[in-house]
Amino acid sequence: MRSLEGKIALVTGGSRGAGRGIAVELAKAGATVYVTGRSVKGRSTHNRPGTIDDTVSQMEASGGKGIAVRCDHTNDSETELLINRIREEQGRLDILVNNVWGGNELAIEDMPFWKLPLQHWDHMFTAGVRAQLVTNHYAIPLMRRNKKGIIIHTTFWDRDKYIGHFYYDLAKNALIRMAYGLSIELKQDQIAVLAVSPGWMRTELVLKHFQTDENHWHEVEELKNTESPFYIGRAIVALASDPNVMEKSGQVLRVGDLAKEYSFTDTDGRYIPPFSINSKDTDA
Repeated sequence: MRSLEGKIALVTGGSRGAGRGIAVELAKAGATVYVTGRSVKGRSTHNRPGTIDDTVSQMEASGGKGIAVRCDHTNDSETELLINRIREEQGRLDILVNNVWGGNELAIEDMPFWKLPLQHWDHMFTAGVRAQLVTNHYAIPLMRRNKKGIIIHTTFWDRDKYIGHFYYDLAKNALIRMAYGLSIELKQDQIAVLAVSPGWMRTELVLKHFQTDENHWHEVEELKNTESPFYIGRAIVALASDPNVMEKSGQVLRVGDLAKEYSFTDTDGRYIPPFSINSKDTDA
């Protein structure tokens, strides 16, 4: 049984990585999924692997339905047009996954704040935090029509530990506070708002960095505790399918904890515990 049959979802930043994994899993669960990004067939940003068209092809190959919409979420008018299109074509929006993120434009270097380039602010806050905020601004009025729904912000969190990169830590915690604030404002509308934190994912860029692929990553010692981008996708499907998800609204939840609660595994059948910053390993 497909638990999200008939639901309408939007996943931002879905050309690759977590966005692709989430979109594919939502589609497999029966949702009609709009997926956005700047990378389209024949034109990928910075020549990175993956486009929104590739994501839709993968959704369709899994028996799901996906709709690719090119959208630069730093352009407010493009985001507004996107939501207007969903309103006109579907008349509703049940699931919003705010995953768009511009923080990969510069290398995440291990340096003190005063030595880091100020451009990190624009990449992580303008193209990350603000882009997610703007999507909420236009999408929430449509979602409030249903008096039910779920909004997810993908982030990174490890029990309030400092992530180790000033701008990254600041931006990821801003997303957590955004989810918390909206959870209060949308409580009467029965719209759950959550922040969800994956562990170390084997994204296309991570695999490229280690000069491997999804068929051979287990040969790389450094990647032994990584998870596929579909692991967070399965976590979000579980949350969106939970009739009692409002009880979790406002919280930040780790994918490893959700896997244990909802009894799902990664694509290779493994249960992967939450990632720990200090040990660079996993929690017991």
